[in-house]
Amino acid sequence: MSFPSVRPRRLRKTAAIRDMLRENKVTVSDLIAPLFIVPGSGVRKEISSLPGQYQLSVDMLCEEAKRLQDLGVPSVLLFGIPPCKDEIGAVSYDDAGVVQQGLRALKEVTPELCLIADLCFCEYTTHGHCGVIVDGEVDNDLTLVETAKQTVSLARAGADIIAPSGMMDGMVAAIRDALDDSGFSDRIIMSYAAKFASSYYGPFREAVDSSPQFGDRRSYQMDPANGDEAMREIEEDINQGADILMVKPALAYLDIIARAKDSFSVPLAAYNVSGEYSMIKNAAQAGLVDGDAMMLETLLSIKRAGADLIITYFAAEAAKQLR
Repeated sequence: MSFPSVRPRRLRKTAAIRDMLRENKVTVSDLIAPLFIVPGSGVRKEISSLPGQYQLSVDMLCEEAKRLQDLGVPSVLLFGIPPCKDEIGAVSYDDAGVVQQGLRALKEVTPELCLIADLCFCEYTTHGHCGVIVDGEVDNDLTLVETAKQTVSLARAGADIIAPSGMMDGMVAAIRDALDDSGFSDRIIMSYAAKFASSYYGPFREAVDSSPQFGDRRSYQMDPANGDEAMREIEEDINQGADILMVKPALAYLDIIARAKDSFSVPLAAYNVSGEYSMIKNAAQAGLVDGDAMMLETLLSIKRAGADLIITYFAAEAAKQLR
């Protein structure tokens, strides 16, 4: 049959019909909110590169987590900005560290919230790279030793999910072994399985002061040109014991999200990163776009591509729209 018998516009005539036939929907339960923890008390400092996002002391973190929980957001992803740094990032596995303090506090005040701890070293090292430096390069296997230490500290503090973001070879296996050997076999690993060396991370690096002091991260984060390699990385992380996979960034890598969803039957997350967020925020503030509409369209595109979970700085704003 052809026109005029086939008229697709009939199925778009009213809001009720469009809602009934909508193929993909973003729900509040899809969302994960990143939060940044700093030392001190009473600290709620807006991040200039991420309008509407804040560096939070533990007491303010608890208030923000309660607000997110009341909005229906089920999970938060925690990043730490420590009071001091060192060459190997040992402060990252200090049981009195800012993320560890935050985890313990949140377990008390928001016990139903799922707590995800980012595991990396760039925020904790003086050089800003994601591991131990030997002869000017990140040493993969020495970094895995430090990764195991950070894993156990975060699990002991109450992390429900460990999310390694360093893109070290063998990191998931090292984390799984560390968890199992320390009595935390019930803890989930959400691996940044396909994390690309992207230009979209700039605002985040300002937020946590994690820009590399020399070189770049292209020897361990993925080449943006490579899709087949991303599938190999994802498959390897599954084989090592990852429970949830992640693609980062999201918008410029929707094809990677779609391929991963089609290829693997493991829950899939996508990170709607700082640069993606800031572009929409700045465009909206300049009056160039409808910020709320673009936010929801962006999140829907990530869901349509195949993501089961979306890590996004829009979590609170989107939750208000989606409830």
